[in-house]
Amino acid sequence: MRTVLFLAHTEADGTLGKASLEALAAAHDVADALGASLTAGLCGADVSAAANQIATCGATRFLAVNGEEFAQARYASDAAAAEAVCRAANADIVLAPATSRWARALAGVAWRLGGRVDTHATAVTVENGAVRVTRWYYRQRMEAVIERAARPWIILLEPGCRAPWSGAPGVVQAEGVAAGAESRTTVTGIQAPSTGEQTIRPEADLLFVAGAGWTKKQADGAVHAAEAETLILDFLRAARASLGGSKSLVDLSGEGQAVLGCMTHLNQIGQTGSTPRHPKGLSTCCHGEEPHAVGWRFINERRAINLDPNCGWARGKADVLYVADAFEVMRQVNALLAQK
Repeated sequence: MRTVLFLAHTEADGTLGKASLEALAAAHDVADALGASLTAGLCGADVSAAANQIATCGATRFLAVNGEEFAQARYASDAAAAEAVCRAANADIVLAPATSRWARALAGVAWRLGGRVDTHATAVTVENGAVRVTRWYYRQRMEAVIERAARPWIILLEPGCRAPWSGAPGVVQAEGVAAGAESRTTVTGIQAPSTGEQTIRPEADLLFVAGAGWTKKQADGAVHAAEAETLILDFLRAARASLGGSKSLVDLSGEGQAVLGCMTHLNQIGQTGSTPRHPKGLSTCCHGEEPHAVGWRFINERRAINLDPNCGWARGKADVLYVADAFEVMRQVNALLAQK
């Protein structure tokens, strides 16, 4: 009987994150369509909480690599743990979330197993008994459907592409799997911004995009970059939104112009940036030209604020365009949010 393996690592609190639950839902559906057995493989410092979290997912086996050496993301230990689980499961298809941790390690695991790997998958389906993977190429301008004969086939599913698995927790005893964890590196700590200052939030319901217009001269003939940054950060904190930027804005730091300190190239959205998948998006002070708007491909509801009624957003790229001053609009929005 064929086997589908769901492979995941635990989060800092020992549970599985949303991206992992999405991959689990995909693995469950693929196993059902193939008539295959489902195995869950978990890696982390202590996977008992994660195993209990998905106890009712329909898996016939639960495999676990436990140990403090597997708590932190590190290629050597992650690859060793994933390889050990894959060999123990003897799976034909391996489905894992496309987290930065697995994206770094699983290509090497596929090579060790003599299999194949495909990353950035947006859908996994079964047709006529064949597993098919859908993914995008050329900055999401071309879509391909892939089939492979090589096994094992490791597939990394992009977060946000499907609904996560949701089921009742339970109690399950996972089978321990031994894995070597030799490494030349030691994790001594983590440095990260506080929650209030974190501007990139993939799990947020709203994407707020700032364009270069925030740093240009306003109606009074002066630049108000400091006020712009305050308005944007106040909104992000109040709305728990994720911050994106146009290429024009993130490039300003190298041109000696006024910049927003909260904005880096990591926030860039568009053809040479990221393609987020938030349910809603609000663009401000951005013209909505094609190289930027292509990054909005997966945003379900799009709105924009711009003083130009003939900007790119007005040409079918936004559901709603507010022809208004973004400074005035955001002042009013922040005042309303402060009242809640």
